[in-house]
Amino acid sequence: MRTKRLSGNSDRAATPAAPPAEGAGSAAQVRVIALALFFGTLLLFARAIGHDFVNYDDPDYVTANAQVKAGLSGETLRWALTSGEASNWHPLTWGSHLLDVTLYGLNPHGHHATSVAWHAVNAALAFLAMRRLTGALWTSAFFAALFAWHPLRVESVAWVSERKDVLSGFFGFVVLWLYAGYVERRRAGAGGGGAGRIYALMLGAFALGLMAKPMLVTLPCVLLLLDVWPLGRTAWWPGAGAPGARKTETVGWLVAEKAPFFLLVAASSVVTYLVQRGGGSVSSALTLDERLANAVVAVARYLGKFFVPVDLAVLYPHPGHWAPGYVAAALGLVGVLTVGAVWQGRRRPWIAVGWCWFLGTLVPVIGLVQVGLQSMADRYTYLPMLGVQVALGWTVRDAATSPGARRAAAWAGAAVLGVCAVATTRQIGVWENSRTLFDRAVAVTTGNYVAHDNRGLYLFKAGRIDEAMQDYRAALAINPGYLNANNNLGHAFTELGRPAEAVPRFRVALKAQPDHLEVRNNLANALADLGQLAEATEHYDFVLGRRPDHSNALNGSAVLLAMQNRPAEAKARLERVLRLAPDHASAHANLGNVCSMLGLRDEALGHYHRAAELSPKDAHTRYLIGALLNEQGKSAEAAASLQGSLALRPNHPDALAQLGLAWVRLGRSDEGLRAWRAALQVQPDHVQAAAWLKAATEGK
Repeated sequence: MRTKRLSGNSDRAATPAAPPAEGAGSAAQVRVIALALFFGTLLLFARAIGHDFVNYDDPDYVTANAQVKAGLSGETLRWALTSGEASNWHPLTWGSHLLDVTLYGLNPHGHHATSVAWHAVNAALAFLAMRRLTGALWTSAFFAALFAWHPLRVESVAWVSERKDVLSGFFGFVVLWLYAGYVERRRAGAGGGGAGRIYALMLGAFALGLMAKPMLVTLPCVLLLLDVWPLGRTAWWPGAGAPGARKTETVGWLVAEKAPFFLLVAASSVVTYLVQRGGGSVSSALTLDERLANAVVAVARYLGKFFVPVDLAVLYPHPGHWAPGYVAAALGLVGVLTVGAVWQGRRRPWIAVGWCWFLGTLVPVIGLVQVGLQSMADRYTYLPMLGVQVALGWTVRDAATSPGARRAAAWAGAAVLGVCAVATTRQIGVWENSRTLFDRAVAVTTGNYVAHDNRGLYLFKAGRIDEAMQDYRAALAINPGYLNANNNLGHAFTELGRPAEAVPRFRVALKAQPDHLEVRNNLANALADLGQLAEATEHYDFVLGRRPDHSNALNGSAVLLAMQNRPAEAKARLERVLRLAPDHASAHANLGNVCSMLGLRDEALGHYHRAAELSPKDAHTRYLIGALLNEQGKSAEAAASLQGSLALRPNHPDALAQLGLAWVRLGRSDEGLRAWRAALQVQPDHVQAAAWLKAATEGK
């Protein structure tokens, strides 16, 4: 007669070292729960699909990355395999972005949909992996739902640049699921055949996970923890663990078994460090004591965000130095929890396993090697927080021994998931666009100069230059040497026609990073506007010497050639820019200027119109169109274009002067005179407006 199985592994005994068996469930139950987790997660995160890209990392990963924007091809795949761009080597992540661009172009909704779908798959995989490892159907279901629906997951899913989290998470869960099968096969005596094939698949999945995000380097250590519990292949100390399990493997064998994994870890770690150091992401500004203090405080803060997920932000600025009281309190908390986990190691090994899982998987991102500006990040909890969930979930399961207790635990679990779902929905809304994202970051953090700067960048692109400059100045009030805010403030001055004020900002930015190509290019533009052509040429040459296809430097240097009365050379260089970047609005506008210099007015007008299409909020291009139409005697069309320019930038003296000319030619002299007088009121020394006004009034 067939006996009824009470757990997922036939050789696992119900002992004090394992929670009471709840049943592994039927195949139908497993399928239903997995599908419910998948579709429930899709539904919960669907709001993110309608969001925009954000201006923090998304330009580096997608929207301004020339390779990614080219889509999937043999050439871009070779780039993905060799690139250290964005200070990371993660070719699988690059491949995912390349495929998205091929499928959706730069429509953000498709990119968000891909991330949401991967996370939904991970929700189902988390359940399947834990159920196979532990044989606990409902505890594993709650474990997966809490993982998938917690507000801390939002950053990894709603941020396109964090595709690497959901991708590496997918392969991490695949490895866990395969590992359970591998151990089952070994116990069944299939070591040479079935177990070997599963091991090879597991190793391949791990390698792919590292190629998505190197944070998986700690996964072999998680496998060793799982050998203690729930697999019972070894114990914390003699006599501990699950006596009913086959603890035939020695610790030495279990470590040797993972040797190929550790070799991949070593290779990935070396490559990651070299790439991040080469990309300038590894900071040496903090002492070892400061980094250790932040690591301890971060552990406590992560636990706080898990239990009370409020005031979540895209960036938590590193304070540089934590007050001794904070460090002491955090160290005390971590110490007490560690002692408690060790104390419970014999009776409740899942607590120690979960705690070590949490601490161990945080090691690559805890700041011992400081990468970036953050003191912690929500995205770093994607896999580490699973350890805390193991410790809590299986402790509740162990305590809920009676039917009443199990019902109470089920209702409490449902309430927790409901609260998480509501909080997650709200947090997803924070990621709607750059404005909402950085409004929230400024509101819930202090000293967040990065948030001020990025909000300013959003406002600048929306045409709200004065507000943008307020944010840039707020960022610099916190961190006067911050490269991005100095560069952005300088760019704003340039756009306002104040290059003399822009130059000092660019020079401060270059002190932070002398070889920064974008700052060099911006400085060259400002110097050119000031007529300092020799120094401007030096900076353009510096940029083009390191990146010959830098379209903005080619564009700016072409303007210099035109200023030096070399329009033919300028035209050839601008045409090269447009071959590299056909939608480069500024290059179209500048080529229009050069064509106008060469007497090619129809060609000039075509480029001006294309520039206006690409940059509809650019008042200057509309002014150029109006001025050229005036030259061609097309006064009505000129007036319409000039009015459009003035609607975008009121009181522009050149546009007012040209509009006055158009009105006079159309027989609307009074309006023309008013326009010229308005131009002179804004700029009293405007030569052309004064001449036209004088000629018109003397003629009367």
